[in-house]
Amino acid sequence: MGPYYLTALVALLGPVTRVAATARTARTRRVAASGATFPVEVPTHLHTLLDFANGPSATATFSFDSPEPRSLLEITGSEGTLSLPDPNTFAGPLRIRRFQDDDWRPLPVHGTTAGRGLGVLDMARALRTGQDHRASGELALHVLETMTMITEAAETHATAHVTPWHSTLREPHGSIGAVGDTDRGAVWCG
Repeated sequence: MGPYYLTALVALLGPVTRVAATARTARTRRVAASGATFPVEVPTHLHTLLDFANGPSATATFSFDSPEPRSLLEITGSEGTLSLPDPNTFAGPLRIRRFQDDDWRPLPVHGTTAGRGLGVLDMARALRTGQDHRASGELALHVLETMTMITEAAETHATAHVTPWHSTLREPHGSIGAVGDTDRGAVWCG
């Protein structure tokens, strides 16, 4: 699930510049959905700290060890918190909770929420209009490099720097400015 959440964070907050991480493995064997067991050869619980070139920072937890399946992506800024749908399936509400609010308020979503096909639709529209599409090779490479640096940071117990990358992504409509000042913003996802 890491690539989906990291890609969403990079699309929202810009390129990652620095990471710190810790990783653990809770069990030596896992059970697949089919019932077969297999040895665990990689960490299965990962905590990361991410710094973004534009100023925000993020905390992310990726885990196969929790018995509670959950997907959470929240952006907290100076005015409140924005709760985003699951970036793996695009399913779920878009909500906001300002500091003065007693509860979450749903935000309207314009356009389709059809799921995974949205990336192909965006690419087709971009090709037709001559614009850059969001799911670029540069974006994928940056997320892959970020994941590699997270692994390195967890293994070495040191901060790792991510290769600079200059985004050609279009600014999303209704960006996080609706939540508040992202220069001082923080993110929690897990």
